[in-house]
Amino acid sequence: MPAPTLPVEPIRSEDPKQKKKEEDDKEKPATTDKGKEKEKEDGKDENELSEEDLQLKNELEMLAERLKESDKSLHRPALETLRTLIRTSTSSMTSVPKPLKFLRPLYPDLQKLYETWEPSDDQSLFADILSVLAMTYSDTEPRGTLKYRLLSTTRTDPGLWGHEYIRHLASELGSEFTVRQEKDEDTKQLRELALECCRFLLRHNAEADAVDLLEELECIDEIRALVDKDTYARVCAYMVSCVNLLVPPDDVAFLRTAHGIYLDHQRFPDALALAIRIWDQELIVSDFRAPGNELMRRQLAFLLGRAHVPIEWLQPAEDLMNSDEAPPELPEDLFECLGNVQLSNHFRAFGKELGVEAPHSLEDVYKSHLEHTRGAVANVDSARANLAGTYVNAFVNAGFGNDKLMVEAEEGSSWVYKNKDHGMASAAASLGVLLLWDTEIGLTHVDKYTYSAEEYIKAGAFFATGLINCGVRTESDAPYALLGEHVENKSVLLKTNAIMGLGMAYIGSYREDLLALLLPIIQDDTASMEVVSLTSLALGFIFVGSCSGDVAGVILQTLMEREDAHLSEKWARFMALGLALLYLGRQDASDATLETLKAISHPISKQAQVLVEVCSWAGTSNVLKIQSLLHHCDDHIDKEKEDDTFQAFAVLGIAIVAMGEDIGAEMALRTFNHLMHYGEPTIRKTVPLALGLISASNPQMSVVDTLSKYSHDNDLGVALNAIFAMGLVGAGTNNARLAQMLRQLAGYYYKEPDCLFMVRIAQGLVHMGKGTIGINPFFCDRGIMSRTAVAGLLATIVAFTDAKGFILDTSHWMLFFIVAAMYPRFMITLDEELKSKPVTVRVGQAVDVVGQAGKPRTISGFQTHQTPVRLGTTERAELASEEFFPFTNVLEGFVVLQKNPGWEKDDQMEL
Repeated sequence: MPAPTLPVEPIRSEDPKQKKKEEDDKEKPATTDKGKEKEKEDGKDENELSEEDLQLKNELEMLAERLKESDKSLHRPALETLRTLIRTSTSSMTSVPKPLKFLRPLYPDLQKLYETWEPSDDQSLFADILSVLAMTYSDTEPRGTLKYRLLSTTRTDPGLWGHEYIRHLASELGSEFTVRQEKDEDTKQLRELALECCRFLLRHNAEADAVDLLEELECIDEIRALVDKDTYARVCAYMVSCVNLLVPPDDVAFLRTAHGIYLDHQRFPDALALAIRIWDQELIVSDFRAPGNELMRRQLAFLLGRAHVPIEWLQPAEDLMNSDEAPPELPEDLFECLGNVQLSNHFRAFGKELGVEAPHSLEDVYKSHLEHTRGAVANVDSARANLAGTYVNAFVNAGFGNDKLMVEAEEGSSWVYKNKDHGMASAAASLGVLLLWDTEIGLTHVDKYTYSAEEYIKAGAFFATGLINCGVRTESDAPYALLGEHVENKSVLLKTNAIMGLGMAYIGSYREDLLALLLPIIQDDTASMEVVSLTSLALGFIFVGSCSGDVAGVILQTLMEREDAHLSEKWARFMALGLALLYLGRQDASDATLETLKAISHPISKQAQVLVEVCSWAGTSNVLKIQSLLHHCDDHIDKEKEDDTFQAFAVLGIAIVAMGEDIGAEMALRTFNHLMHYGEPTIRKTVPLALGLISASNPQMSVVDTLSKYSHDNDLGVALNAIFAMGLVGAGTNNARLAQMLRQLAGYYYKEPDCLFMVRIAQGLVHMGKGTIGINPFFCDRGIMSRTAVAGLLATIVAFTDAKGFILDTSHWMLFFIVAAMYPRFMITLDEELKSKPVTVRVGQAVDVVGQAGKPRTISGFQTHQTPVRLGTTERAELASEEFFPFTNVLEGFVVLQKNPGWEKDDQMEL
């Protein structure tokens, strides 16, 4: 065997000099490559500079020395050379341009030198150069760039110094503006410079920076004169996306400016959409009358009809009818578009196209054979089951008017007679949902029930009359004629149903003639709180968002004069809600009403204040309002001593204020999670309702899973509201996962009649209109909030804040308030004669492209379909070819098309 090899140690040097050198090397930290680069970059060692850099450095230093010469003739050439060198220098993304780097050490001396010069063109050019050099000293001498820019009198275009200089100048302009405003100094000079910067930014695809700069200097309206046909669309898109993040009055200023820009470039539908958001009657009327093209006016009329803008606004006033200045009366075709008269026909044709026109039975929805019940099925209360069937049948077959239980039932075997008392009223009222929007045939079906000897059936028929006409306006004005005479009926049941029928029929119509009919009922001291409160709610529906002083004054007076015992009744909350709806979406307009409410000592005052504030700021995502609502939820209240209903309204308010803006809605969901963990019982019961409201007809998985968890809560009040919220979230989506969850809940709660009843209602909502109708209050690419839809949803949900007192008692008819929010989820393309015109479209998930470079795709994961098509809440459509021109950029609802005259030629060229 060979001998093992031993490791050989390196021979150490015994030389003392060598030994010392090795020790020094150990102690000395190694210079990294980065360190060397930095030393080189900083130019500390001149030997390491390249010849070119060294030459440039020497030249710059020489030019700086020339500026110190007494011979003034040398100054101008030196300054011109400096300017040229700085402007023509290039640099990488991570390094400073070399002339600025080499001149940086000389900057303090140059500043002192500048002070010694007399005012002249040379001094002005010197100030320009110092302004650029000041960028390198911005950490120690803030706002130097702006200081020297303002000292310069040459007024050359600041954009000549490049994009980075403009960006730096813009940031300093904002800071200086704030300082001057605090000192109350003149800011005109700053604004003039800001406009110069904006011109550069707009020319160089930095529209967002331009908008931000003008917003900081509080002159956003100036951008209207700066945009052109290439930049206006991106500017407006960015401005509109900022609105929810701004505080008043900046938000309205942005909307008005964007509205003006759209008008300047004849984008009438976009301008009108913003006018509807502002809710300014003059703007809406002028926008509607602006286009000369009749097809464009029809497209605008469809948009106004969807927003339920009062038709009276658009018709000439009576005193102007015969004058030469008055616009002509609305032609019949425009009136039909504004009044949604053809909505029913188009909806049924849409259902036929999708193959869902056949009526669905209750078993088609329940699918009882898939339910897993534990043990033997308990005897379910037959009357309660039939009542649930009434609502499920109404929601599932809504608008189609061909169900087997009510409309198409054989004579004498109508579902009405399988219910009792208030159930009969709801069954009769369900006709209004089944025949929704069908004002011609619908009223004849309901009419026979209005002559019934049974008071409950008659009352239900009155309500059905209002439901059929909800959102539809016709020349005949039938609801007023049929229901107006019954508002003075001695029977409380008939009276309240007639009043609520009028409220639903004329929701958002601002009909002044209804004031004389309904206001005296609120003022009547002998009327019960139920009648007075429901009349207030009806007027809140009719004048939603109007800030009507007449209605508000009467409701406030009644709240002050009524006895405490009356105000403590459960119905009083609907009087407060009626008052709040008057200010829906009107922000500060409710301040005077809020101050008046503080003078009322009864607890209803606190409820009304919260509701008014909530409605005023609905859909604005105002963070301060959400914070103030959260403060209401902080209080731990002894229910025996104080009423805690206002806390429930505060929780709902968080959802109402935050909805419509994705980031705010997401933050609100986290807030609800905390409230559920730490809140009082009243708060915990309301959180599921708020979740349902913030995500109506938009079944996000996180929300669905959260509600599913709450639906098994130990507190049956929480579970009940969570089940209903599951229905709201999935309304009209046919969501298979939600349907399965609800079937499991039906088995889980088979011994709990209340919860089982609510499961059935939720199942009906999920399959609403057989998957063709949604209740999300936002439309026009989720840019406009429908006030009438929010009013309907809010009224329904407020009833659930005391579910045992209303929905599970005799007032289950309040579930039909949700009809105000129901609208088909379709896109129908129409030709020039307003007849359906099938074209190819792509439908996919909407993508936020605001601020993205180039022309990015606005949808992702699209599928190609023939119109009419069904659109989800977060989906968007676009035409697949250029064969037709749409009269609106947002392809949703009714879209009017015009043939592209150049299409056939293009087609042949391609061939």
